[in-house]
Amino acid sequence: MKISTVHTGFLKLDGGAMFGVVPKQLWNKLNPSDENNMCTWAMRCLLLETGDRKILFDTGMGNKQDEKFMNHFEPHGPGDLLESLNYLGLSPGDITDVFLTHYHFDHVGGAMAIEGNEIVPQFSNATYWSNEKHHEWAMKSNAKENASFLKENFVGLREESRMEFIDVIQNIEWIKGINIQYFYGHTEAMMVPIITMQNGTKFAFCADLMPSSYHIRIPYVMAYDIRPLDTIKEKKDFLDFAINNNIYIIFEHDPIYECGKVSKDNKERYYFSELISIKDAL
Repeated sequence: MKISTVHTGFLKLDGGAMFGVVPKQLWNKLNPSDENNMCTWAMRCLLLETGDRKILFDTGMGNKQDEKFMNHFEPHGPGDLLESLNYLGLSPGDITDVFLTHYHFDHVGGAMAIEGNEIVPQFSNATYWSNEKHHEWAMKSNAKENASFLKENFVGLREESRMEFIDVIQNIEWIKGINIQYFYGHTEAMMVPIITMQNGTKFAFCADLMPSSYHIRIPYVMAYDIRPLDTIKEKKDFLDFAINNNIYIIFEHDPIYECGKVSKDNKERYYFSELISIKDAL
C-alpha cells in the first residue's frame, strides 16, 4: 500500500462559519482572517494505491463553476487536482475508484468535468463510491445545505451508472485495510475511511468531522453542521477512538498540517501531541 497527499489548492471561507459559536478573538489567533472575515483553508485529498487499485478520496472543488461562484470562495495557491495527480505520475484514466466522503462542493467538485458543452465524469475508468442515505439526502437537499449541494457535481454519476453505494453499517470493511465509519452531525451519513497500512500505521481521513487541527477543542464546531450537538458527541467519541487505536487524523482543510496524533492531558482535554506530514507518520 502507498498513501499520498493530493493537493487541490486553497479556498477562503468565513471564519465565523468555520468556528461556529467560538468568539473571533479566540479563533482569529489560530487562523487569522482577512478584512472580509475570510480565512484560508486547504482542500487536501488523498490517494491510496493498493493492489491494482488507485483510490482517490475526495476531489476538491474543481474548476467548472462560474466566475461569480469562484470569486466568492477565492480559490488560489499552488495545487490543482489533475496537476497533483500528474506530479504523482498518474493521469485521470489511471484512477480506479473515487471515494466521496460527502457531496459538499469543496469535496466533490472535481468529480465531474466540462468536456465541450457537457459535464462528464472526470475519471473515465473509475467507479465512484458514496452511500444511498447520503445520496438521497443531497438529492432532496434542504435550506441549510442548498448552496453546498451543487447537483452538477454528482447527479450525472448516478445517471451514467458510475456510482456504487457502500452499505450504511458502522465500521464496515469496504476493502481490505479500509473500514468506514458514518457521521451525522456535519451532514447525513458522511463517510470517514479508517486506513490500516501494511506496517500497521493507521490513518483516518476525517473530512469535515475534524476539518483542521484547530478544531481539536470540543466546542469548535462549524456553523455549516446540520446537527452541531451530534457533531460534539461524534467528535469526542472519535477522538477517544483515535487515541485508543493509535490513529493519525488526516486534515482535509488545515492550511498547514497534513495530519496529527491525538492525546489527552491530565484535565481530560484533547490536544495534538504530533502535527506532521503523512510521509513522516509512516
